[in-house]
Amino acid sequence: MSGAPLRDSDRRLMEQLLLATNQAHGAGSRIAALSRHFLGYPYKANPLIGSANTAEVFTASLDGFDCVTYVETVMALARAATIDGFMHWLRRIRYVDGRVQWEQRNHYMTQWIRNNEREGTLRRISFPGVPEISRERVLNVVAGLAAQRIKLECVPKAAAARLDPHLQCGDLIFFVSTRRNLDIFHCGIIARDEKRVLMRHASRSAGYVVEQELSEFIRANRMSGVMVARPQS
Repeated sequence: MSGAPLRDSDRRLMEQLLLATNQAHGAGSRIAALSRHFLGYPYKANPLIGSANTAEVFTASLDGFDCVTYVETVMALARAATIDGFMHWLRRIRYVDGRVQWEQRNHYMTQWIRNNEREGTLRRISFPGVPEISRERVLNVVAGLAAQRIKLECVPKAAAARLDPHLQCGDLIFFVSTRRNLDIFHCGIIARDEKRVLMRHASRSAGYVVEQELSEFIRANRMSGVMVARPQS
């Protein structure tokens, strides 16, 4: 399917961001710089166009995000040198083999992680001394998709603080749902200052892209655990 036209304002901003970050070394540094730029941008519920009964439209917009499109946009910008490169990578990150069809969209985040590992854009990581547990889910919350049974590994909520020394700027973090029919309920991007581990994410409750202490988010939300992936250059 064809994409929605890229607005002139978005095109200019992309050019500025790509120019400003082209000297940054490594995926983590670029993601840290790009994710910082979008702090304060509005939260936008259901920003993509398409459903089981509606044609998919490839959408690339910088005027607002949900948690997934925030991560996708930052990752695509971090991998690109040009606007065409950004559009290429956004398609590859969002859709299986970059095919813009609703059925090929990475609807569930475990599918998103797996397919982006296959693309080479990230790798799922675990850390010595940080325990992991297995969780089984039957995913069926997306209308029009057949239910699928999965098994995932995650760090239990009680042990999440043990991740802190290992997390790097630009790491992606995913929060495993307690619901048996959903895998991941939220995601964000890790940032650090001298003392704190922070997370940048598009927050539905706040209404915009925020930066907050990771421990604060974990403490305030029910979850089975967390998963971490590291973007690749």
